[in-house]
Amino acid sequence: MNRILILMLSLLSMTGAAHATEQEWRFRVYLDDKEIGTHNFLLEQNEEQQRVTSEASFEYRLMFLTLFEYQHENTETWSGDCLTGIESRTDANGKPYRVSGVIEEDRFMLKGNDEVIELPACSMTFAYWNPAFLEAERLINVQNGEVVDVQVSAPERVQITVRNQRLTAYRYQLQAGEMNIDLWYSEDKEWLALETDARGDRRLRYELI
Repeated sequence: MNRILILMLSLLSMTGAAHATEQEWRFRVYLDDKEIGTHNFLLEQNEEQQRVTSEASFEYRLMFLTLFEYQHENTETWSGDCLTGIESRTDANGKPYRVSGVIEEDRFMLKGNDEVIELPACSMTFAYWNPAFLEAERLINVQNGEVVDVQVSAPERVQITVRNQRLTAYRYQLQAGEMNIDLWYSEDKEWLALETDARGDRRLRYELI
């Protein structure tokens, strides 16, 4: 009898696992041509929700001198294309940030920069892993909690090298406040690369591992 019960529980566990999927993006990060760290994303999803965790760690050194350090951790939960919760912590060269948010009734309550902002129930962050975010007009900056207006260009069909392979991709240009971000997606809408402006006329670049 115990063997039958164990077998049934095992089968139930396997059935539940079949409905859960994972997807990971792991990037090397460069400032111009100098590697400065990594930024990794893990998407876990089932029939009810999606959970995205990301971790970034950057360090820019000149000889034996550390000029800049950046640590970032973020967890988001989603229902379809709507954000339902967020919790992030960031240390940007010694300056701390913390952002949190949750759905309350018919609003998304976002706390960041020591203030609470009421947003529509279906709001989005810069969810690069989900190309649907390109259709949003306003997005939440997960580092500091700011909500910024966004303009996105029409896609441009280009060639890009990813993991030493030449691929056809679609390039989008985002303007969000003071940020100018270039994004590349595959023909199957898979996120491939990112570049953005950095201080001193430099470029921050994400290369998929």
